[in-house]
Formats: sequence, structure tokens, C-alpha cells
Amino acid sequence: MESLPTDKMPPVTPYTINPEFFNPDLASAFYRRIIEMIHMFEAELDETEEIGIRLVSFGHSIQFHIEDVSYYNPSLITFIGKLGDGAKVKLVQHVSQISFLLMALPKRTENAAPRRIGFTLKESLEE
Repeated sequence: MESLPTDKMPPVTPYTINPEFFNPDLASAFYRRIIEMIHMFEAELDETEEIGIRLVSFGHSIQFHIEDVSYYNPSLITFIGKLGDGAKVKLVQHVSQISFLLMALPKRTENAAPRRIGFTLKESLEE
């Protein structure tokens, strides 16, 4: 009977692959693209404007000031903000249903600096 080789295999270094590399349709990949769009759009706003979003679905339209954007892999994106009357809103959408209009809205507080979220969100991508 022949014996098995006794040579030891060298240790293998674990290698982790970013899942977005394999699946650009993950919510995290959509999130990155949305943040880039927000950042570019905000660069065009003047000191009297803040970024807003308008959504149209089922025949209804809603617009609100965006305060944050987040995601839940594999497929959910959330938009958090406030309506014109100050009511808090949180929209959760599947990545396959995302359709929105970025828009310039008058800033909510007249004497304050306009709120800019794109720069902060973009910085968080780079960490």
C-alpha cells in the first residue's frame, strides 16, 4: 500500500474580495452612485438653495429636503429628510424601483447656511 505524501502545504493568506466587484447591483453600489450625483448637484446650488428630492409613484408626488441617504444590502436604499412643514420622512425603496428627481429647494432656515449633505456623505465613502 502506497503512503500519502507528508509534505505540508504552505499557509494560505485569506483574501477578501469586495462583493461590489462581483455584483454592481448591490444597494451599496447604487448608494455610491447616488452620493456622487448629490455631491455634483449640490455644487451647482447657490446660498439660498438646499438639495431636495421629488418622487412620483402611483399618481402621487412628494418632495422633501434630503438629510441623509443610506442602504441595506442587497437591495434597499433609504432617503431621510423633512417635508416643507417639517414632518420627518424616511423613504425605503428597492434598487430596481429607484426613480427620483434631484431639485433645488429654498433653504428651510432663512438666516442659516444652506445644508449640504453631499460632501459629508462623499467623505464617508472614502473612509
